[in-house]
Amino acid sequence: MNKRKTAVWWIGLIVGLFVINYIASKLHGRIDLTEEKRYSLTSTSKALLRNLKNDVTINVFLKGDLPSVDFRKLAASTQEFLSILKEANPSKVHYRFIDPQDEMENGKTWADSLKASGASPINVSVQVKAGQENKMAFPYAIVQAGDQTELVNLFQTSKRNLSVAELNNAEALLEYQFAKTIDRIIDPSKISVAYAVGNGEPAGPETFSFRYAVDPESVPKQYVNPQYFDPNAKSNYKIGLLDIQKQKAIPSTVNVLLIVKPTTTFTDDEKLKIDQYLVRGGKVICFIDELQAEQDSLSIKSQVVAYERNLNLQDMLFSYGVRINPDLIMDLQCDFLPFAVGGSATNPQYEFLHWNYFPLFESKGNHDINKNLGLVAGRFTNSVDTIEVPGVKKTFLLQSSNNSRVISTPALISPNENRNSPRDALFNKHDIPAAVLLEGNFGSFFRGRITKSQRDSLQVIGGFKQEGTTDSKLIVVADGDIVLNDVTSNGPLPLGMNLYTIGSQYEFPFANRDFLLNCLEYLTGKSTIIQTRNKEIVLRLLDPQKVEAERTRWQLINIAIPILLVIVFGIIYQQFRRYRFIAKA
Repeated sequence: MNKRKTAVWWIGLIVGLFVINYIASKLHGRIDLTEEKRYSLTSTSKALLRNLKNDVTINVFLKGDLPSVDFRKLAASTQEFLSILKEANPSKVHYRFIDPQDEMENGKTWADSLKASGASPINVSVQVKAGQENKMAFPYAIVQAGDQTELVNLFQTSKRNLSVAELNNAEALLEYQFAKTIDRIIDPSKISVAYAVGNGEPAGPETFSFRYAVDPESVPKQYVNPQYFDPNAKSNYKIGLLDIQKQKAIPSTVNVLLIVKPTTTFTDDEKLKIDQYLVRGGKVICFIDELQAEQDSLSIKSQVVAYERNLNLQDMLFSYGVRINPDLIMDLQCDFLPFAVGGSATNPQYEFLHWNYFPLFESKGNHDINKNLGLVAGRFTNSVDTIEVPGVKKTFLLQSSNNSRVISTPALISPNENRNSPRDALFNKHDIPAAVLLEGNFGSFFRGRITKSQRDSLQVIGGFKQEGTTDSKLIVVADGDIVLNDVTSNGPLPLGMNLYTIGSQYEFPFANRDFLLNCLEYLTGKSTIIQTRNKEIVLRLLDPQKVEAERTRWQLINIAIPILLVIVFGIIYQQFRRYRFIAKA
């Protein structure tokens, strides 16, 4: 009888364990106790994944002999995130990790295919027995749904090493990168971007990288240098020229109006067209140089005087709540330029020195546009001020470092300034704004001053509108060069790359392109997708000084005390056993 009960008990136990495991495999969940919800998806991503109609396959190329512990950490973080992503829709989301050196069906390696797709590997020198060896890492993923394929860059830099902060930012942006890519695959419709011309805006090779970043298909492929540009790049923007002088009005089909470094005066009729487009809910980005100051002029002459361009835009911008000041920002946090420091006139000796007129704007992370953004390189940048305007919210996007200053016009700029070290005491200002976002309901600059002929010209768009009723957005950046590129004999360079530092230790890929695309995405993208950029993984680092000071105490706590506790427990247990056996005897 007891044997039968025992057999039934064991059978019941085995069946119960099987049932519990089966239920656990089908129904399971997790509780995310982290303050920043590190191991959870936003409601936006969950809704996006639940509504998938086609299977989504994600191939990640962080496998194999990764060159450093940093890339192994990035691989582990990516795998952890994708497991969370798959839980949202297990039947539709699939992922796998692939070694880039593995062969494909056509006999080529995945690395060859990635390079052909424009994925630039990161070369890392590692120490081996025979010396040093260069190894490549491909921090990329390919997302495929149906016949649509997109490349995702998991770590957007060409630096050889990942700092703790950069790795942290890459992890925080994983959800945004994948959510944005999946959403673009599902909805591949193009967004209309109009590039304003007619007021001396640049239209030559210096606009190549800007146009290619926005709309790669607008640039002839023969001009694409695969060393810097992905020849197979795609985007969800469609860019075209718009001559404000010839247009009766800016059509509502334009999603974003771009005004880049105009050099001639705007007439009132041209300003009226921009005004009415903005008041009616339009989105405008202005990259404006208020002063005439060019690096080319400085290289030809020994010095140059910066003076106002007289664009006739200040009064209109002021009515919206922003003013571009006729000054220049100088910053100790700045890019490098080569300067002659010795030698002769025929054989000068050059040295790279900081050029304070090329400030580097560090992200404050106070908005979706500049969150997790790298350094943005400026050139002869003006400062901006804002004033109170009812119904208009203002957010500074780019600001100077803690060691900066402004100089007013007329400003004399000379390379001789770098022969002596800058007087740091003068650089006592901080957070000088250079770019601002304005959003809300804008009132027309022309209310109470519009002429009859101007009013009649607006009949094509339904007449003059005095007050805005739809949320509009305006971004004003007091530097036109931020979205223009340098040009070499081999062709255009990427945005933010300094012509003078190429091949030197001071070469650095600045985030100008990312800033531009973030601006466009915020103005035109789905706000729910953009909100996934808000995820922030807090770095909880140990205080190195405190660690050093309290090293011995914590070593005793973690090593000696556990050993002592085991010994004390053993003694107590032995005494308890001895007492127990004596009592029985």
